Amino acid sequence: MKNVELFDTTLRDGMQGVGINFTLGDKIKIVHKLDEMKIDFIEGGFPLSNKKEASFFSQIKKEKLQHAKIVAFGSTRKPGAKADEDQHIQALIKTEVEHIILVGKTWKEHVEKVLGTDINENLEIIEDSITYLRKKGHKILFDLEHFFDGFKDDSQYALKVLETASKAGAQTLVLCDTNGGTLPSEVIQIMQQIPQDALAPLGVHFHNDCGTAVANSLIALDYGAVHIQGTINGWGERCGNANLCTIVPSIALKTQYKTNMSAELKKITSLSRYVYEIANIIPEKIQPYVGEAAFCHKAGQHADVINKAPHLMEHINSDLVGNSRDILLSELAGKSTILSKLTKYGSFDKKSKEVQELTEVLKKKEEEGYEYETATASFDILIRKAIKQYKPIIELNNYHLESFKTGAMPSKTVGRIFVTSDNKNMMGAAVSIGPVDTLDKSLRDALTPHYPFLKKINLIDYKVRILDPESAAGAKVRVFITSTDQKREWGTVGVSENIVEASWEALMDSYDYYYNNIVLTVLTKN
Repeated sequence: MKNVELFDTTLRDGMQGVGINFTLGDKIKIVHKLDEMKIDFIEGGFPLSNKKEASFFSQIKKEKLQHAKIVAFGSTRKPGAKADEDQHIQALIKTEVEHIILVGKTWKEHVEKVLGTDINENLEIIEDSITYLRKKGHKILFDLEHFFDGFKDDSQYALKVLETASKAGAQTLVLCDTNGGTLPSEVIQIMQQIPQDALAPLGVHFHNDCGTAVANSLIALDYGAVHIQGTINGWGERCGNANLCTIVPSIALKTQYKTNMSAELKKITSLSRYVYEIANIIPEKIQPYVGEAAFCHKAGQHADVINKAPHLMEHINSDLVGNSRDILLSELAGKSTILSKLTKYGSFDKKSKEVQELTEVLKKKEEEGYEYETATASFDILIRKAIKQYKPIIELNNYHLESFKTGAMPSKTVGRIFVTSDNKNMMGAAVSIGPVDTLDKSLRDALTPHYPFLKKINLIDYKVRILDPESAAGAKVRVFITSTDQKREWGTVGVSENIVEASWEALMDSYDYYYNNIVLTVLTKN
C-alpha cells in the first residue's frame, strides 16, 4: 500500500487568498493543530517577504512538534548571480530549518519574459540553487512552477527541468498547476509521459481555477504521485488550492493509499472549523466531509430513508470525519423529519397524533414566514407544546418602550416590563440605544434576581429579514436570534409586521428553550 506525504501550505499559499490574514500567534496555533493531525510538512512562509514571516521561523524553533516538519519557502537564485550571494537563498539558510521548498521556472515563456534569461541559464540556476542548499545540509522539495502549462508549451524542456532538479538532489519534484487551468484528463496524459523511474519521487500542487484541484490531486496518485500539497479549507490565490479537508478523507476512505493523517481522521472537521475561527471567517456550509450541511437532509423522503438505512443516502458515516447528521425542518419536511425530532421525548410513530399535529403546524408556520432550519430551539418549543411538556418561564402582562432623541445626542430607549412567573409579579426597567436591547435588559432586570442562570445566557447574533419588501415600511420581518451559555448555542425565530414583536418572540423562545431543556431538566434529575 502506497504511503502518501501530505504538505500543508495554508500559512503561505493559503494566506494569499482574499480576506485571509494570520498573526504570528495565529500561525503558531495552526501549526500545533496540524501537528496533532500528523500532517507531514507545514510550510511556514517566505522568510524574506516581511518581518512577521522571518519571526515565525525564530519562534517555531522554540515550539515542540511531535510529527510535522517545518518547511521554508523560497525561490531559486537570480540570473547572473551565485547562490552563495543571493539574498533569497541566504534568507532560507537563516531559518535553520532542515526542509526547504524551492520554486523554479518550468515554462519557457516565464523564463524569458519574467525571469529575463534564457532556458539554458534557467537550468544552471536550478542546479546551482539546489546543490548549494544541499551542501548546507538542507533537504529540498522542488516546486516546478507552471509545470503543466510549461509541458503543454514545450514538453521536452519541462522534462529537462525535472531531470536537472532530480540530478541536483531534490528529494521530491512537485508538479505545479500554478494557473489552475489543467483538467484531470490532461493530468493523466502528461504524467504518463514522465519517465518516473529515472527521477526523484513526484508530488503535485494544484490550484482550483477550474474547480478540479481535488480531482487532479487524487487522480495524480493513480499515476505516480506520492506527495500532495494543499491548504485547509482550500484557501489560496484566486480560486484557492486543493482542499486538504476533502483530499485527506477521500484518500483514507475511498482509495487503497494511506497517509499519516488517516489515523486522525475524526479530527478533520474540528481542524477545518478551528482554522475558520482563527481567520474569523464563517465556515462554508456545503464543504464536503466537514461542512455543516455535508450530512444534512431536508426533503421528507430523504429523512425517511435515513431513518431506515442511512447508508442509502450518505456516502460515509459522518462520525468517521468528526461531523454529525442533521435532519432539517422546512416546508419540504415529511412525517419522518418530525419523527426524528421527537425521538428524545419518547416513543412515537408516523400515526401518532403528535406527529400529525406537528406536521400541520410546521407547514402553517412556514407559510406565515417562519423558518426552522437554523431555529431548531423554536421548533423544540412547538414540540413541547404538542406533547404537553412545555412550561413558559414567564407570562407577559405588558411592556412599554419609549425612544427619544435630543439634538445631536444619540437616541435612547427607555423600557419597562411587567411579567408574572411562578405566581409572582415582577417588574424590570432599562435604558439602552435600541428597542430590542432595551427589552432584553428590562426582562433580565426583572428575572435575574429569581433566575440567576440568565447571567449565563448571551445573545451572540441577531438577524432581520424582510419577507415582503413590496409592503415597504409595513413589511413583515423575520428575526433570528442565536444565544449561548458558553457551552452550547441555539437559534430561535420570530415573525411579525412589528420588528419589536418579532424580536420579543425570538427572545422568549430563547429563554424558554434554555429553561425547559437545561434548567428544568437538571432540577428533575436532582
